[in-house]
Amino acid sequence: MNSIDFSNQLLLRRTANIQVIVTQRWKEEMQQQLQQQIAQIDAQVQQVDAQGSRQINEIERQSIKPFSAEVANAIESIRAEMNRVKAELLEQKNQLLTQLTQVQNLELEQEVSQGQLDSYFPASKGDNLIAQMRVEIVLRDGIIEDIRTGFPAL
Repeated sequence: MNSIDFSNQLLLRRTANIQVIVTQRWKEEMQQQLQQQIAQIDAQVQQVDAQGSRQINEIERQSIKPFSAEVANAIESIRAEMNRVKAELLEQKNQLLTQLTQVQNLELEQEVSQGQLDSYFPASKGDNLIAQMRVEIVLRDGIIEDIRTGFPAL
């Protein structure tokens, strides 16, 4: 790597887009990750149900029947909070299921966006800054296959 002459160059930061070439291994790993996240959400939903039920049972056990309005409101408040949390978790699960379907439908050798990371580069007088700000890192099974800079070929 060339050294930077700081009297004539600047070291600038840019965002590098990560592109992944879809392989069978990548698809399997992504599906496994998504399925694990879905299983974690299912466990969280069960935990919310169990905790809420325990709280309600404890309130009912300690209260005199028929329940006062205060007790009924406390129970209803717990149920509402349980439903709110479960709705959020189920929304997350639905998003993960959508992602899982999308991954399953990807064609092998197709390029897909996998996120971004910061990259640094030297810039000097006369450089095309706009072209240098554009960079993509292409991965195949975690290995850098290509680094694309500048403008895309037409």
